[in-house]
Amino acid sequence: MKNVAVIGAGTMGNGIAHTFAQCNYNVQLIDISEDALKKGIETISRNLDRMVAKEKITSDQKEQTLGNITTFTNLVEGVKNSSLIVEAATENIDLKLKIFKQLDDVCTKDTILATNTSSISITQIAAVTSHPENVIGMHFMNPVPIMKLVEIIRGYNTSDEVTQLIMDISKNLGKVPVEVNDYPGFVANRILMPMINESIETLYNGVAGVQEIDTVMKLGMAHPMGPIQLADFIGLDVCLSILEVMYAGFKNPKYAPCPLLVNMVRAGKLGVKSGEGFYDYSESRKAEKVSKQFLS
Repeated sequence: MKNVAVIGAGTMGNGIAHTFAQCNYNVQLIDISEDALKKGIETISRNLDRMVAKEKITSDQKEQTLGNITTFTNLVEGVKNSSLIVEAATENIDLKLKIFKQLDDVCTKDTILATNTSSISITQIAAVTSHPENVIGMHFMNPVPIMKLVEIIRGYNTSDEVTQLIMDISKNLGKVPVEVNDYPGFVANRILMPMINESIETLYNGVAGVQEIDTVMKLGMAHPMGPIQLADFIGLDVCLSILEVMYAGFKNPKYAPCPLLVNMVRAGKLGVKSGEGFYDYSESRKAEKVSKQFLS
């Protein structure tokens, strides 16, 4: 189980590739975009440089980690000889189903197919494959190289053997795996996203400003980051997508996305990734800049 393919070179994908590569796995990083792969490797290299500067790793270990990663734009070529494949594409059900159908066509019956989805049903994803017992959720937290938690989500047919193996692999990565069952949002986002959504509702209703809400949660509840800042960090589009999945799954109005969140995403203000969300990241990550037109 030393050959691992990671599908998607974005924030989560390159973080997952970094983590496996640093633990001496051979990683095949796959993305349809050559530019995305280049940016992903540059991100990994910068993050490794920070670790070298903090004396957490040596320069040789950095080069060894980068040497463990090979990039591919062709899915079929990229997954060859991989015992474990971790899908970390965009949080879109149609895209994920398409990828898993492709994987089912080209992988052996023993290949373990994991998804980093943060909310979509593992059972639904597994249903498009011939071996649903080998499909499992492996939900890493962002930033992957730093955060310890991995939610391990069993689909309806996921085998005990595969679950145990993925738990063991997560521990080998220096992570703390927690096994949960397959319900919308799992545990992390079922609890986190309503809090983020309610924080945005609080802003939308004019109860307090962005920094005031975040300060209350940081100082009053000992959160390391306020929920609105965290939403920017996660990506407002990702938050919206997760809430929509949970709303559709539970049919409960408490999961309905706040209109302010919807409008922010429509306007392309997605948080850190776009340079602006509820905070302005173009010049300073500390500067508050909320578009007042969305509050009307």
